[in-house]
Amino acid sequence: MIICHQASELRQLLNTYRREGKSIALVPTMGNLHRGHVRLVEKAVELADVVVSSIFVNPMQFGRHEDLDKYPRTPDADIGKLTAAGCTVLFAPSVKEMYPLGLDEHTVVSVPAISERHCGASRPGHFDGVATVVSKLFNLVQPDHAVFGLKDYQQFKVIRKMNADLCFGIQLTGVATERDENGLALSSRNGYLSAEQKHTALTIIQTLRSTAAQIKNGTRDFAALEQAAKSVFESRQMRPDYFSICRADTLAPAGADDKQLVILAAGYVGTTRLIDNIEVNL
Repeated sequence: MIICHQASELRQLLNTYRREGKSIALVPTMGNLHRGHVRLVEKAVELADVVVSSIFVNPMQFGRHEDLDKYPRTPDADIGKLTAAGCTVLFAPSVKEMYPLGLDEHTVVSVPAISERHCGASRPGHFDGVATVVSKLFNLVQPDHAVFGLKDYQQFKVIRKMNADLCFGIQLTGVATERDENGLALSSRNGYLSAEQKHTALTIIQTLRSTAAQIKNGTRDFAALEQAAKSVFESRQMRPDYFSICRADTLAPAGADDKQLVILAAGYVGTTRLIDNIEVNL
């Protein structure tokens, strides 16, 4: 695996692959890789001749009081996992390389409407940071394919809209959430949790599955289901952020006649914020 730290170096290398007629897939990450990230790289290997993965803890998508400084960074382990998964090129830029004039003077890409609900409401500016850094990576790599995990369901939908609106023309692939043996969605932030807290965190997927089953059985009072789910969180020592039954395409609140739904959930176990989701196809 070739490791690049500078955009100019990356572009020169990828131009060589293009002249050879090779297709390229991109897997953006923030590092601290787990089995879910590895599965994204493995999927990219199936789609293209050359797989580029990025590791960049993007400061633009973190709020002022969020965990940017303590976000786990494991570069040596990440390199080993990427190599084993078949990654061709790792792009690991510095903050200075990505934002040479600083965040305050950098152009911001904003995706309206779909960015403003759910995580966007709880973390103002978060999806502007996501859209900005992903658009930079799209421009630098110019991939044929890009692969993302569906645990961050809203993020995937934001990037899909940006890809269409800005005419990048990249084929996006979403990969199902990887879970541990108990059903907890894999996340870099799971490392913050004690064994007891991981057990508490199972409340998220258990409540998602219970709510999905009620919808499939005919319940259509979505507001009542959402409130009941939040009450379950609170009863199990979790602080709910949101629990939203949405249209899968726009992430707007679902109506009784909608058939393609997704339930999005976020909550705190201690100080650690976790997200998860489940699709419901009626």
